[in-house]
Amino acid sequence: MSVKSKKQNSKCSKCFTYGDYLTWPENERWEIIDGAAYLMTGPVRIHQKILGNLFVRFYNFLQGKTCEVYLAPFDVRFPRQNENDEEIVTVVQPDIAVICDASKLDDRGCRGSPDLIVEIVSPSTASMDFIKKLNLYERQKVREYWILHPVDKILMVFKFGEESKYQKPEIYSESDKVKVEVLAGLEIDLNEVFA
Repeated sequence: MSVKSKKQNSKCSKCFTYGDYLTWPENERWEIIDGAAYLMTGPVRIHQKILGNLFVRFYNFLQGKTCEVYLAPFDVRFPRQNENDEEIVTVVQPDIAVICDASKLDDRGCRGSPDLIVEIVSPSTASMDFIKKLNLYERQKVREYWILHPVDKILMVFKFGEESKYQKPEIYSESDKVKVEVLAGLEIDLNEVFA
């Protein structure tokens, strides 16, 4: 994903909304965070390989369970209050989203916070994933946020602490196994994900 912005004004005097987003060309992928739009570029091969390896582990584990897993492109809308979809000023397409509350799912994707989000970092998305999205997901109370770095083969896992803030991240390498806190019983071998 590129961080090329459609709107440079951080004060957002004219915020973009999900209603605007729905009118943009289907062959372009955009995200809107607090009204500012960002064009996403196509992922590289290693990104897609890791995404597939990780997705299949979530998918297989969740068969027959109430939680569901989705991979990008999949719209996650974060309303501020109870505004109509078209008025929402934040919509993202995480690499992976796990949703355990079926009432948040509709034909457009997810409205509200997923239980777990995974982002796979590329050089053009590092600041977006480590700053903008980290702050966004914490503010939206996404219970578990994973940032995977494919080149260094590192996973950072952010989880909520007592003060509704992310704790210091747990950091894993490719030789580690990770227990997924929001999905009791699921352990992921990172050696198989980064393979």
